[in-house]
Amino acid sequence: MLLLVYTFNFLDRQILGILAVPVKADLGLSDTQLGALGGIAFALLYSTMAIPLALIADRTSRTWVITISLVIWSGFTALCGIASNFWQMFLYRLGVGVGEAGGVAPSYAVIADYFPSHERARALAIYSLGIPLGSAAGVLFGGYIAQQVEWRTAFIVVGVAGIIIAPFFRLIVKEPKKAKAPEPISGQRAETIGTVFKILAAKKSFWLLSFGASMSSLCGYGIAFWLPSLMQRSFGLDLIETSHFYGAILLIGGIFGVLGGGWLGDYFGKKDRAAYAWLPAISFILGVPLFAGGILSSTASTAFFFFLIPQALGYVWLGPVLSAVQHLVPAHMRATASASFLFINNLIGLGFGTLILGALSDYYTGLYGGEGLRYAILTALIFYVFAAIFLAFAGKHLRKDWTI
Repeated sequence: MLLLVYTFNFLDRQILGILAVPVKADLGLSDTQLGALGGIAFALLYSTMAIPLALIADRTSRTWVITISLVIWSGFTALCGIASNFWQMFLYRLGVGVGEAGGVAPSYAVIADYFPSHERARALAIYSLGIPLGSAAGVLFGGYIAQQVEWRTAFIVVGVAGIIIAPFFRLIVKEPKKAKAPEPISGQRAETIGTVFKILAAKKSFWLLSFGASMSSLCGYGIAFWLPSLMQRSFGLDLIETSHFYGAILLIGGIFGVLGGGWLGDYFGKKDRAAYAWLPAISFILGVPLFAGGILSSTASTAFFFFLIPQALGYVWLGPVLSAVQHLVPAHMRATASASFLFINNLIGLGFGTLILGALSDYYTGLYGGEGLRYAILTALIFYVFAAIFLAFAGKHLRKDWTI
């Protein structure tokens, strides 16, 4: 059920990517505005609200917070279908972000409470399958509905579907027993945000993991949002062909990458905890030249095979890094710690990835015409290199920062 809800989480946030072409035409948007809708409009409140909602989840019921959040973000997704201009769509995307802020960090904590340390990377990897599954569902169903009916109907259908599953989630998912918190000191609660962040801030691995993930998300979210548009502009695919092309890459590459990362993280992490950071770093470096090959390909079939492997490599970080973050604080602080990590990752990566690529696309369009987006995505691959550098340094600090 957590996986199903996370699938809807990513379906609702990523569906705008496959619908970008008709939305841009209907609302008269520039690539910069479209990038803002895909990034900062969603990420602004998604990032900032995640910490207080995670703190509430740690103190009360994580499953109730997830349930209410699902209803809110699904409702605002449906409202996106009635937007008539940029600012209306911007406000509704803010609402989607507010709702989704309460979904992910509490889910990480629920999973960490259910599974022992040596299984958490795999468990979190299975949960993280919601990213490729939700993204692929948004691409496939969103493209099909938009082609057969219109883009507005696609938003409404997926939004209503999320509201329908919310009560079933609450009935099925049981609240796990939280680890007992230590006694408060001097009358203060031990799990206040100040206490949690003080622990995290003192650990270099937290900052390196957070900024490494942020750099990867700048590129990853940017590519995820703009690649469908690239396939239509530079490779001549229509909406349905694009949905099949990118949906297959997300499903095949995403599933193998997420599960492989979780399994390899647990396997090598038992021998050396630094592997939880070094494994993703190696994956990013290997993926850059393959992504570049796909972007510069002359045919869609060639691009497909170039994109498939780096798509998997780009997802390897999820299980290992998310598991490592769970081990930087005591158990009863996990949701708040996850939200602190997600605040940095999402505000930088999700907030500015699509916007930076959109601005680069507008800039390069003045130089290269219709191929501007191709060169914008190619330029953005430098962020994967930065991600690898941060994570490479994070590894050695994990050895001493690890909390069982």
